[in-house]
Amino acid sequence: MRILASTAAVATAAVGLAACGGSDDEGSGGGGGGESASSVTVLSSLPLQGASKDQLAAMVNGIKLALDENGGKAGSVSVKYQSLDDSTAQAGKWDPTQTGANARKAVSDKSVVAYIGEFNSGASQISMPVLNQAGIAQVSPANTAVGLTTDEPGAESGEPQKYAPTGKKTYMRIVPRDTIQGQALLATLKKEGCTKVAVANDQETYGAGLAKVMGLKAQEAGITITSNTGVQPDAANFRAYAAKIKGEGADCFVFSGVTANGAAQIYKDVDAAIPGVKLYGPDGVCESGLTNPGKGGLPKALAERFKCTVATLELKSYPGGNEFLTAYTKAYNDDAPDPYAIYGYEAMKLILDTIEKGGPEKANRAGVLEGLLATKDRDSALGKYGFDENGDTTLTAYGLYEVGDDGNPKFAEQIEATATR
Repeated sequence: MRILASTAAVATAAVGLAACGGSDDEGSGGGGGGESASSVTVLSSLPLQGASKDQLAAMVNGIKLALDENGGKAGSVSVKYQSLDDSTAQAGKWDPTQTGANARKAVSDKSVVAYIGEFNSGASQISMPVLNQAGIAQVSPANTAVGLTTDEPGAESGEPQKYAPTGKKTYMRIVPRDTIQGQALLATLKKEGCTKVAVANDQETYGAGLAKVMGLKAQEAGITITSNTGVQPDAANFRAYAAKIKGEGADCFVFSGVTANGAAQIYKDVDAAIPGVKLYGPDGVCESGLTNPGKGGLPKALAERFKCTVATLELKSYPGGNEFLTAYTKAYNDDAPDPYAIYGYEAMKLILDTIEKGGPEKANRAGVLEGLLATKDRDSALGKYGFDENGDTTLTAYGLYEVGDDGNPKFAEQIEATATR
């Protein structure tokens, strides 16, 4: 996942790094270069307010569960965890200023050796260059925007180089990028008989980038996209847009964006203009905040026609899913957590295992980063994976979800897609 970070916001965050002492490696604890450490800190930066708050609460619980299972340690090294919120109540989603502050907090705390985040790709545009200059390993459990790691179609000018001002890689993600999600969505549309597909995007990094990927790959997939339109997220309604795509003869509609950016309203207006239209979306809207009428989401009749893709599968389908679910249920009295919980769990487990393998002498920023980047053929709750030369996971599966009787997204099937340029 996602959202826009302006060039100015990235610059502001990077400038703020200087006030925290830049990439000074001479601090105590786990920071910097080659010193040994008996105690380190892992920090997460995730949006804990707004439409995605339930997903993120489950993810934070997964992070805590991994640390609790290890008794708060990685081998002989004590590990502290701090959860930071990159959202604000006023924004109702992630906020650039808050995200920058979180990244600078990580830099200034010399005990911080790893950073879990961000959830939204646009937020990572803010934090990545700040953390990169300090040499802090960043593991995202949810980012999918293409340009964070590659210059494949869908990337913006200067990506991904502008997020690594030191020229060294510090960012990794454990979910497949939108090059894969775009093709998973197209495969779904083709399978379900869509002939003319209208795509709207929320004009933000994640939404616009994914829509671009779909447009570039549509012909190859045998899909006709009638239009790809950037819409104003805070518009009062989208009736004029809905009338436009009705005139195009659209029989299927995809909103490429996040729930907070007018998703429920645009689906309602499109359905009103084209009764019975098939409705689709990516992981940015694949959440109960959109699908559950009790949470202000779509009416039940619309939700029943909505399907979405997300880089999570049914928990029980993961190699370590049953074991994770048993432990999560025992810890939190919840036997049906959002699937993103297991990605939070694996992000922390990966970091803990890396610290333990390196030992106290490598329990510092440089040592942890080196260990994480070297991850190959890792046996995990998600299955076996590693990171390629770009910091992308080798996992490729996406899940297709439909809306269950309880109004929440329910896993329907697994989609395997490839990342062709």
